[in-house]
Order: sequence, then C-alpha cells, then structure tokens
Amino acid sequence: MITSPRANLREFTSTDVDALLAIYGDPTVVEHMSFEPRTREQVRATIDSLMTLAQAEPRLEYSLAGTDPDGELVAFARLAIDVGHPLQSSGQIGFALRADRWGQGLGAAVVTLLLRLAFDELGLYRVWGARSPANEPSARVMSKLRMVEEGRIRGHIRVRDGWRDSIVHSILAPEWTSGLG
Repeated sequence: MITSPRANLREFTSTDVDALLAIYGDPTVVEHMSFEPRTREQVRATIDSLMTLAQAEPRLEYSLAGTDPDGELVAFARLAIDVGHPLQSSGQIGFALRADRWGQGLGAAVVTLLLRLAFDELGLYRVWGARSPANEPSARVMSKLRMVEEGRIRGHIRVRDGWRDSIVHSILAPEWTSGLG
C-alpha cells in the first residue's frame, strides 16, 4: 500500500466490484475514456484480470484501487511500464475518480501516489499520461503536478463515434526530485 494524508493506493480485491462499478459504470466518468460504461459483469472480469496481472513477474502493470483516508474506494489508478524498448525506463499513468468526489483534490493526490510509485519505488525516468482534449479537469491535475503538456497525438484513440486525439503530459525524474517528491 502507498499512503498519503489525502489518499491511498492498494491492490484490488474481489470485494471491490460495486465500488469500481460506481466509477466505470458511470457515463459521466467514462465520457472521456475509450469505452462505454461497463456492466457489473465487465467490472468483475476487469478486477479478476487485474488481480492476475498483479502477480506477474516481472510486474509491468500496477492497476490499483485509490481510496480516501477512510479506506473507501474512490478512484482507479494505473501505471503501465512501457516495454517497447527495454531501456526506456518510462511508464504511462491513467486515473479515474468517482464523480461525487470530483473537485476535492483527490485526483491530484492519487496521481501524486502514482508518481511516487513510478519514481521513488520503481526508479523510472519518465512518466506520461494521455487525456482527451476536452478533459480539462485531467489537464489541471497533471499541470498542478508539473507534468508538461508535450503535444497532441492525432487520431490516437478509437471512441464510440470515431477517432479521438489525445493530449500528452509528462514529467521526468529530475523534475520530480527537484520539487515534487
């Protein structure tokens, strides 16, 4: 478990289905994602898959339950190690927060914990995230954490009504250690 005063990250368990459904089943939350709202059965299958991936050696994906200080699951947090080239030392983050917890600083707290995992525990050099151009709240979270907006990937993600661009943000290890970590 990775902890802070505002949020915690832990492994998913089979009892998290309903809590994750409140995130992935909400059309408002998934509006900027590449999938439609998920059903309870789809969420259960997702959690089963995540629990299997958590046992992989070497571990290349950290999909974690983000909780508030009381232990209530309020976010999905993911760090995937880039494996295209063994010397890249980079990873991609993603996050989704339950809609009733938006605007409370929990998104930034969860992303901060992902960055701690990436830089302080795994020793990565670069972390990046991609967002929908229309997802201004995610842009604010990443900018707040000094993730630099690098640019636009055109036609990056297939969504329900066609192709969508993505805006990429990143932060490097020296930037993390110079003021955020």
